[in-house]
Amino acid sequence: MNKVYASAEDALAGVLRDGMTIMSGGFGLCGIPETLIEALRQSGVRDLTVVSNNAGVDGIGLGLLLESRQIRKMISSYVGENKIFAAQYLAGELELEFNPQGTLAERIRAGGAGIPAFFTRAGVGTIVAEGKEIRDFDGETFVMETGLTADVALVHAWKGDREGNLVYRKTARNFNPPMATAAKLTIAEVERLVEAGELDPDAIATPGVYVKRIVAVPDAPKRIEQRTLRKRDAA
Repeated sequence: MNKVYASAEDALAGVLRDGMTIMSGGFGLCGIPETLIEALRQSGVRDLTVVSNNAGVDGIGLGLLLESRQIRKMISSYVGENKIFAAQYLAGELELEFNPQGTLAERIRAGGAGIPAFFTRAGVGTIVAEGKEIRDFDGETFVMETGLTADVALVHAWKGDREGNLVYRKTARNFNPPMATAAKLTIAEVERLVEAGELDPDAIATPGVYVKRIVAVPDAPKRIEQRTLRKRDAA
């Protein structure tokens, strides 16, 4: 089975439809599947529910899909860097399901592991817990959260082989590995595509059994969300 596709557009062909749920890896602008997101934008698919820690920034990443109004709902943890996101949400044009960051990560991991729900202390006594089951364990109060799954997961990896085994680099590992396990179809963009057997087995974070489609993006941009510079000495 050939999992490698010539372009991001080819990798998305035949799997997109209006109203689907998509997981998009990354944290801030680190490890986001930027090439696949751009292809998603070009496809014109609409009314998407997108599961992502954040929504990129204006003009980059998922911010592009917000600009084109292809996203109907976001399930996220942090969206503070995106003015378009805030404007659409405050205007009632975008649905939002906020999650504590650890809860979001665990909901995705649980979905990938086939766990329908779990209990956590995060959010107890806040609006996060409204409408959810509350239960006490050993004298502590917990709120029930459900696992998350998606129709398609878009992930970014540093290296990948033709069988779909993936290696992530440092911070870019973030939400990508759990999302790769939690969708019916996982599509990976990889900076370095190698032959099967070339990856160190101990370095593989996502086994190829989870990945159905791969596209090579050797010139993936390395963006900095918040650039901080040290002041030069007066001398």
